[in-house]
Amino acid sequence: MSKTQASTKVVVENKDFGQTGKFVRENQKSLMFIGGAIVAMILIYIAYQRFYIGPREIVASNQMHVAQDFWAKKDWDKAINGDAGYPGFQKIVNDYSNTKAANLAYFYLGIAYLNKGDYRKAIDNLTNYRGDDNMAAAEALGSTADAYVELKDYDKAETYFKKAADKANNKFLTPLYLKKLGLVYEAQNDNKSADDTYKRIKSDYPDSQSAQNIDEYIARTEAKL
Repeated sequence: MSKTQASTKVVVENKDFGQTGKFVRENQKSLMFIGGAIVAMILIYIAYQRFYIGPREIVASNQMHVAQDFWAKKDWDKAINGDAGYPGFQKIVNDYSNTKAANLAYFYLGIAYLNKGDYRKAIDNLTNYRGDDNMAAAEALGSTADAYVELKDYDKAETYFKKAADKANNKFLTPLYLKKLGLVYEAQNDNKSADDTYKRIKSDYPDSQSAQNIDEYIARTEAKL
C-alpha cells in the first residue's frame, strides 16, 4: 500500500469515527433517556415478579389442591368449578393469570373437559398450557389431538399427534401417539402413510405395548394398498 493510500485510509477512518462521535454527542440526551427507560423496565419486571407474581403464586398453589383431588377422583365438574369455598381450576386461571399454578390449571382443565366431551373447551385450555416437562407437554399435545379426532378434524389431529410423538421422545408415549397417528391416516384413507407409521413402531419401538399387535395394523393397511 502506498503512503497516499495509507493516508487516505486513515483520513476516512478518522472521518467515520468522528461522525459516529458527533452522532453520540448530538443525541446524548436521547440515548441516555433510552438507556434509562431500559433499566427502568428491567427493574419494574423484577419488582413485578417479586412483589406481585410471587405472592399470588403461593396463594394459587395453596388453593388448587382441592381441585386436584377432585380431578384425581375424576369428579370433573368439581375440579372445574370448585366446591365448598374451594376454587376450581377455572377460577385459578381467571384469578391468578401469569402464574405457574394458572398454567398448570390449563392442563387440568383441558383433560377434564376432554373427559366431559366438551372438546372445544378442551382444545382451548390444552393449547394455552405451556409445559417445561416434556412428558406433560406431550400429553397436552396428544390430548389436543384426541379432541380433534372426536371433532373429526383429522388434519389438525395429524398435526398434533406428530408434535406429541416428537415432544415425548420416549419408548412409552411416542409409539402410542404414532399408533394414533396411523389411525388418523387410515381415517383419511392415506393407507401408505398409515402403513409407514405402523412399520416405524415395529422397527423403532418393538418392545412397546403399542407394538404388540402392530402386525395386524400393518396387514390391514397393506391389504388396502
